[in-house]
Parts: sequence; structure tokens; C-alpha cells
Amino acid sequence: MLYPIKFEPQYQYRIWGGNKLKNLLNKTKAPDKTGESWELSGVQGALSVVANGFLAGNSIEEISEVYMGDLLGDLVYHTYGIEFPLLIKLIDANDILSIQVHPDDELSKTRHNAYGKTEMWHVIQADPGSTLICGFNQAITRQQYLDAMAQGTIKEFLNVEQVEAGDTFFIPAGRVHATGAGILFAEIQQTSDITYRIFDWNRIDKDGKPRELHTDLAIDAIDYRNYSEYKTAYNKKINTATELANCPYFTTNLIPFDQVIDLDYHNLDSFVIYICLEGQCDIEYGAESTESLKKGETVLIPATLKNIRLTPSRNTELLEVFIPSSK
Repeated sequence: MLYPIKFEPQYQYRIWGGNKLKNLLNKTKAPDKTGESWELSGVQGALSVVANGFLAGNSIEEISEVYMGDLLGDLVYHTYGIEFPLLIKLIDANDILSIQVHPDDELSKTRHNAYGKTEMWHVIQADPGSTLICGFNQAITRQQYLDAMAQGTIKEFLNVEQVEAGDTFFIPAGRVHATGAGILFAEIQQTSDITYRIFDWNRIDKDGKPRELHTDLAIDAIDYRNYSEYKTAYNKKINTATELANCPYFTTNLIPFDQVIDLDYHNLDSFVIYICLEGQCDIEYGAESTESLKKGETVLIPATLKNIRLTPSRNTELLEVFIPSSK
């Protein structure tokens, strides 16, 4: 019988990384300047490996090949095969990240034979005064963008948002973005590691060299429009799932709870992922079958497990992620 599956975190050094993954999310093995913990990855060369139960030691690709629709959902397996369609990260930005953009499916397929990268960010903790960049503060033309890049004035066109814990930003492919310093957040994205770096604040890497920019590649990927709202508006309610994002690639809900919650997934043809942001709980998935989940952990609920009971030991908050059946 399949069971809630945990994976070994993959810690990624980043020039802008810090120590919040270790200090705030219980990632005790994370080295200093860890910028990202890849919690669940189907990216080739960085496949997640099972950490618990009888499947321990197997990669996500190996267990997808064996269990197919029972693990992934029949529709998900038919659409993506054994390539796990989401990449789940926990990110600690101790310094501002580069300004970047990701290509959409069409451009990624043409250039890289890969999926595009639509993503979302949910802020877990933010230092006072923290900001991030999301989109443009005015509509600009392609030529205006090129002129601003040449003149070093691109910052004047970027939309800057103040952030605090609980803020959510949906970032479709094509939207320029960068997280500022002092922000710890969860990222849910398509399985893709394609990033076009636009500007990196003139920093140098650990070898003393400027990081590569992808100005020419980014031009055709960017959405130059301005939008009235970039931050997701939602009303958080205890013991209720609140939708944070819903797109063809993933749906993400926030579930804060302090009492037992029963979840029925019979109408969902997908795996479910829980990311524990606060507290801890037991996951009951069968007769006397239980798996624990604590702050900083991520777990994959196979599609064949349709009835889940969550029992908190204290106030707990989860992100619930799955592939919508309309895909």
C-alpha cells in the first residue's frame, strides 16, 4: 500500500542565501548560505529521493514509473508521464536576488525542449521593511525596456511591493520578478530550471566573476504589460481551505487548523502535496496508518489515498498543492 511519502531535501548554495532554513524551518543539516531547499523535484540531475518507508532510496522518477496513476493520478500520468510536474522549494533570501524572468511553455519548448515556468510565492517570514519586485509599475514597450537596460535605469520601471508573512504572489511565465532581502518563502512551480537573469545588481560570484546575464534571451519572454494588482488577495479562515492560486499547472490552498480536519479527494485525479509552514500534525490515511508532519517538512500524498484525516498537536498551517483536473 502506498503511503504519505517524504523526500530528502536537496540543499542549494546561493550567493544570496542565509541560515533561516536551519534556524526557522528545522533544516538542521542545511549548510551556511543555503538559499534553497528543493523539497520535491523531478528536475533531471536533481531528482528527489524517498526518505521514509519501504520506498526509501528510490527516486521520484523510479516510483512514478512503477506506480504511475496510483501515485500521480491517471490524468497527471497521461499528461506528464513519469516526469514529476512540480518543483517545490523553500527559499531563504538573505540578500536581494537577481531580476529575472522565465519563458512560457511555447518558448521553452522551442528553445530548450522543456516546460516553461509559472510559479507562486507564499511568504513564511519577512524581516521588517522587506520588499520584492513583481512586474512593471507601468506598461512599457520592448524598445523602452532595451533603452532602460542600456542606460541602467530599469529599476525605475519595476513594481516594488512591501511584504510580510502570509503574502502570496502568483508569477506567471513572462513576469519579471526578484525577491528582496530578508524573506523566507515557499515556491511552487512547474518542473523547470530555466531562468533568464536580467540584472544582478553588479554582484560577483564566489569565484569573483559577474554572473551571466541573459538579456537577449529575455527580450522575447517578457510580458511588458502593467497589472493593477500583483499581490493575491485572500481571507484566511481557521479550519478552512482558502485558495491562493489556481492555474492549469497547479492549485494551491492554505489550510490553517487547530482541530481535526477530514479531507476527501475522491473527485481529484491527482497527487496532493502538503508543505507544513507552522506547527505539526498527524496524517491518518488508513486503518491505524499514520505519518507525522512538522514545520519545514513536505510530504506527497499519492493519488490512490482518497481519505485523509489531519490531526494537529498545536495550531498548524499547511499549503495544499495538486494538479487541477481541468488540465
